[in-house]
Amino acid sequence: MDSPVGKLKLIANDNGLAAILWENDDPKRVRINTSIEKPGHPVILETEQQLLDYFNGKRKQFSVKLDFVGTDFQKQVWEALLTIPYGETRTYSQIALQLNNLKAVRAVGAANGKNPISIIAPCHRVIGASGSLTGFAGGLENKAFLLKLENKDFKSEQQQVNKQTELNFS
Repeated sequence: MDSPVGKLKLIANDNGLAAILWENDDPKRVRINTSIEKPGHPVILETEQQLLDYFNGKRKQFSVKLDFVGTDFQKQVWEALLTIPYGETRTYSQIALQLNNLKAVRAVGAANGKNPISIIAPCHRVIGASGSLTGFAGGLENKAFLLKLENKDFKSEQQQVNKQTELNFS
């Protein structure tokens, strides 16, 4: 589907939404149990509508059924992402603390990076301990866009993204 953050590939099965992949996503980033394409699948159609509502500022919570595929730990992290309220952020440490495993901060970061259902399982709401924007499969510009859409002001981080982009092209 087309979106303000680029083309998104939606993957679903009868158990629910399995993935939202970015246009230039690394195919090895997430595990998916299904490879059958059914564009008219009811879960795909419902997800498209809910995402359109989200991008148009009409939706703050998603209700589409999710089908996470990953390790038990990854699923715990992704479930924790679902508890981050719209317009708020959490750090990797806060997620680890929520899971009662403060030593798992790096593992939380790794699981966050493998989140197969971006946007709906809001990994974009996880930021660095300093408040800076950190890695995001959809790119830091899209992360900043999503946070701004949710009325979170990340102007200084957006300027950092712009400076980094300028450095990459100079």
